Amino acid sequence: MRPTEPRIAPLDEAEWSEEQREILAPMNRDGRVYNIFKTLIRHPKLLKRWLPFANHILNKSTLAPREREMAILRIGWLCRAEYEWGQHVLIGKRAGLSDAEIARIAEGPEAPGWTPFEAALLRAVDELHEDACITDATWAALKTRYDTAQLMDLVFTIGNYTVVSMALNTLGVRLDAGIKGFTP
Repeated sequence: MRPTEPRIAPLDEAEWSEEQREILAPMNRDGRVYNIFKTLIRHPKLLKRWLPFANHILNKSTLAPREREMAILRIGWLCRAEYEWGQHVLIGKRAGLSDAEIARIAEGPEAPGWTPFEAALLRAVDELHEDACITDATWAALKTRYDTAQLMDLVFTIGNYTVVSMALNTLGVRLDAGIKGFTP
């Protein structure tokens, strides 16, 4: 059972140290900082060291944004990370995913409507989640379009968002205002 209240509460802005303000300044979006960052700032050294990796995954990866978001949404769904799902539904829509595709991501790689490559992408997420290894057949399907860097970025994207999902779930990070979780 998931925590119904935060186990580690987000740090209120009035309590931020100068170091915390400096770390969180780039995370300010339209006058607010998301709950994930207000929670993780309770461990500034961890947040500061994780951010460059997370930035690569989200903004500098070799994956096409739409495909990256498909993988992130699928691992968020599999990990039952409602916070992750809610945030990345919005990011996924900006990356070109439709509402119908987002709903199909929850159904998985066998849902009708995916191209063979898209199904392989989602299957890779499922395989890493279930067995911590992509099968030879799925790897071969991914290699029809992905080069070495893209294959590595996919594995690290799924791994990063598995860790993020675990942290969000365990720490009890609440949805930000205006963000929907698993409900439409």
